[in-house]
This record gives sequence, C-alpha cells and structure tokens, in this order.
Amino acid sequence: MLRQSDNDMLTRVGEGTPMGELLRRFWMPALLEEEISEPDCDPVRVRILGEDLVAFKDTDGNIGIVDAYCPHRRAGMFFGRNEECGLRCVYHGWKFDVDGNCVEMPSEPAESDFKHKVKIKSYPAVAKGGAVWIYMGPPDLKPEIPNFEWAGLPEKQLVVTKRLQECNWAQALEGGIDSSHISFLHRNLEDLKPKPENDKNKSSADFAAADRHPVFFIDETDYGHRISARRNAGDDYYWRVTQFLVPFHTLIPPQIKEGRDCVGHSYAGHAWVPIDDENVWTWSFNCNPTREFNEWEENFFHPRTGMWGPIDDDYKPLANKGNEYLIDRKVQTDDNYTGILGIPNQDAAVQESMGLICDRTSERLGTSDKAIIAFRKRLLKMAKDLEAGIEPPEASASEIFNIRSATYLADTDKSIDEGSDWLTKTQ
Repeated sequence: MLRQSDNDMLTRVGEGTPMGELLRRFWMPALLEEEISEPDCDPVRVRILGEDLVAFKDTDGNIGIVDAYCPHRRAGMFFGRNEECGLRCVYHGWKFDVDGNCVEMPSEPAESDFKHKVKIKSYPAVAKGGAVWIYMGPPDLKPEIPNFEWAGLPEKQLVVTKRLQECNWAQALEGGIDSSHISFLHRNLEDLKPKPENDKNKSSADFAAADRHPVFFIDETDYGHRISARRNAGDDYYWRVTQFLVPFHTLIPPQIKEGRDCVGHSYAGHAWVPIDDENVWTWSFNCNPTREFNEWEENFFHPRTGMWGPIDDDYKPLANKGNEYLIDRKVQTDDNYTGILGIPNQDAAVQESMGLICDRTSERLGTSDKAIIAFRKRLLKMAKDLEAGIEPPEASASEIFNIRSATYLADTDKSIDEGSDWLTKTQ
C-alpha cells in the first residue's frame, strides 16, 4: 500500500506538481503523425499533462504545438486558420508561427510594434516513429529524443497506434509491468488444460497457464527496471523479461509459438502518456527489427482493427466502460477467463474498474507485485529528487533506451543473462 501523500504525488501530473514536473523533463508522444499528416492541415486538439494545446503542421512542414487559447482574448486556436506558415486566430486575425512568435497582428496599426511583445505558449515538437513528440520542460534542459529501436525502423517494420483509457496513468502502467496476470486475465480456457510434458510445440500461453505463480527478479538499471518472471517448464525454465523504461514506457516480451526463443519474432511495447489525472493515452507499437511484416502480422497489427483495437476515429475503444466492455458471460463460461474479447479490452476493464485514481492506501500487495513496488519507489524518488533540485539523469541519456524485451526457454542451471541475445543492447 501507499500513504495518501505518496499516492497523490504518483498520480497528479498537472503543471507544478512533483510528478508533472518530472514527466515534463522527458520527450513524450503527444499525437500520431497521421493526425497532422499534411502541411496546412486542420489544427488538432491535444491535451497532455492537464494542459490544453493545439497542434498544426505549417506550410513548410514544420510542426507546432501551442496553447489552445490565443493570448489576446483567449479565443480557441482550434478554430484558427492554418495558412502561410502560421496558425491564425479567427477572432482578430493574430497569427503565430510554430515557435509561438506573433508574426501578424492585423487588428493593430501598421506602425505598431506590439506583435513583437506578444507570444503564444509553444513547445518543441518532432515527428519520429509514427508519433509527434513533445518536450514541455525547461528549454535549457531540452534533451535528445530517446533512442528507442522501434522509433527508427522503416514503415513496413513498424505499426504505432493509441487508445483512450479512462483512468490514471499509473494504474494503467502497473498493469503493463505485472507479468503474473497473464496466467489469468488473458487466458483462453483451452490454455489451462494440461499439455504432455514431452510436447515440443508448447507456446507462451501454455507456459503461462502451467505455472501461475512465477518467481520475479527485479534488476535496477540505468534506463529503469529489467523485470524477469521465471516459470517452471518441465526440464527448463520459461523466462519472460519485461523492460520498464522511465518514466512510462514498457517493452512487452515476444511470444514463443514454437522453439526455444523469440529471436526473429516481432515485439511490442507501450507508453502510458497522461492526458490529465484521470485519463491516459495508451500508446502501443509492434515492430520487427530484422524484416518486414508478413501478411498475417499486417492484419494482426492493424492500428485500428488489429490486436490493440477496435477503436473509433477519435481513438476510443469500441468496447469500453460505457458498454461493460461487451462482456459475454457465455464466452466467460465456455471460452475465455473474462468473457471480454481482446487483450487491451481485458486490461482496460480491470484497470478502469479500480476507479479514476486507484486508492492505493487500501491495497494488499504480494510477492507477484515486486515490479509494481519497484516502479513506485523509483518514480517517487525521482520526483522527490527533482523537488530537491536533482535533475533526472535518464532524461539526458538517450542511448540507454536502445534495448529489447525477451522470452525464451533456458536450462535450469543457466542464469538469466546466459539465456538470450535479445537482452543485449541493439546498437
């Protein structure tokens, strides 16, 4: 459990809050590139860390993310005209470039220099890996964008999408680093039936179903935590290695469908970017570093109808809190553990059921929650350090994020580091 004061610090992300200021030290995905795909396209509303903003791509292809409200009389910039390298407020015609400079003020006399004294709040923005990234921290501390392997891959080897979750970011992220729940929440009932010990075609689902109380090993690293869940698998150990990268990224272990490791398989990951204290964008990606997606993967990874969907035009899941996630009790009896279809819908159902902000003062954590405890300790320490004037070193070390997750079978006499090349950095 957490003290109420620590729970508040962990979950509150507005400007001036300890956690909000910490997150602002990092580049964050703010919107998909597809949302502002063309120069002079329609402006797009963006809400992130409790701030209301507007994104646009100017005539030259530069990206701007500015305050949602004009500094003149606070009219909404969403209704503005994106034209001739600037976003123009339709109320009095004031126009601003991507850096927030007022470049035209037609409602003032031609000889006036007032426009040079007015700026709209703006944040640096860069397109990379299918996302538009924003930096909201002190300008003099702006770091390089993290060197995620997936964000540098070609289009045919990468899919990126997002979906709305109606809960606080921390409880959503904690689901992503909880490797024990896969033995329950995401199980088809067929997986729970015993398989012969000598079956050489067992999959990750079989191993997760056969051993539902894994042993956890949490290694603190320069980028976050390496979270290794070890399950018994006959004469072997089945290792599932999740990576947590501060402040809110995870790399999901690939699936073993046959064989002993995940080498050559596509892998996935998430970023949980707070919209505000009570909502979060769950960003998801699938990638393959070594080859283009095959036809099956293209369909399964489809950004709207594939494994992270289905979602509507506003990136809201069709199965959601308002329709009980389309739960089917007959399916729950006959087919899967929850009666809810789709891994992200199953995750959202339990995470949103905790309330908009989970009351961690009433929890009772067990041995399977080691990763969650470690995450909270690390983020709270980082936030408290920043309050004390100690900047997070992770924010300015882009190269530390160039890692992968892993899944593999290993002899019981081997250590985790001897099991898979996927644990090495991919430089």
